[in-house]
Amino acid sequence: MKRFYPLYTLCMVAVVVWAGCQGKTSREAVREEIPAVEVPRFDADSAYAYVAHQVSFGYRVPGTEAHRAAAEWLAAKLQACGATVTRQEAVLTAWDGTRLPSCNIIGSFAPEKATRVLLLAHWDSRPYADYDPDPDFRRHPIDGANDGASGVGVLLEIARHLADNPPQVGVDILLLDAEDYGAPHDVYDDGSSWALGSQYWAEHPHKPGYRARFGILLDMVGAKGAMFYREQFSQYWASAVLDKVWAAAARLGYDYMFIDESGGGVTDDHLYINRYGIPTIDIIHQEPQSHTGFFPYWHTRGDNMEHIDKTVLEAVGRTVMTVVYEEKVQ
Repeated sequence: MKRFYPLYTLCMVAVVVWAGCQGKTSREAVREEIPAVEVPRFDADSAYAYVAHQVSFGYRVPGTEAHRAAAEWLAAKLQACGATVTRQEAVLTAWDGTRLPSCNIIGSFAPEKATRVLLLAHWDSRPYADYDPDPDFRRHPIDGANDGASGVGVLLEIARHLADNPPQVGVDILLLDAEDYGAPHDVYDDGSSWALGSQYWAEHPHKPGYRARFGILLDMVGAKGAMFYREQFSQYWASAVLDKVWAAAARLGYDYMFIDESGGGVTDDHLYINRYGIPTIDIIHQEPQSHTGFFPYWHTRGDNMEHIDKTVLEAVGRTVMTVVYEEKVQ
């Protein structure tokens, strides 16, 4: 991540999606029977604290001490929440040949349950502020408060409830590494230099033959004024999951944030999870009219705690928790 493809460049995807949707009831007309379940309270203060703690380690760039310390903390936090934790370590190769010691961290809740939901976020931070307004800092690493830490913070707050208040389905939280070590924007790249951790996981899942009913990726879900459009690759691979999540957000009063319109397509971790065979969506802050397609401080030194909003964390966290707890074993 994060290569943004404007909507007009995705005409082939749109045609495939349109063809696949013919004969189906439109999402506006769908009225699913919502099960009466109790959803634990998502604590936005707690999620915010988890975001801040990640940032406090420093730049979480593979190969650094901050990266190693953050990995230890994340694994310990998931274990303390009652998860069975797997650390998937590998040395991956970056776009410039740099060897990256990486670690995907998986927390499995109720691993004995066959029906599962996969929740994902990347936990590394970008080594380059390649869109910083000051050219002198464009090879400087960033805090990654929104781009990485926000999604992880939301998932850790969800994890805090899963053991004591288990949903019907099993849940796996997959924290992916080496997502944001892609080539700087002024270097040619075909997109394959991004999401190295999810590429590795798709080839070597933490459990042979692993399956989940669907997946939800959280990326850049904490900035003030966030808007989440229906990302186009999610629409192609997992439109029913998008419908489910956006409907839950609307019921909770967050339709002003979860915009029921198509956004662009994003090269992100969900691409490789989908190719593996799990229909997975990307909840990601898009600003299609901006010059990058993303929030104003994307890949700059401004991606820090100053711009994290608890209201946004809560909206995303409550929505995802609602979807998970309403999921039935069929």
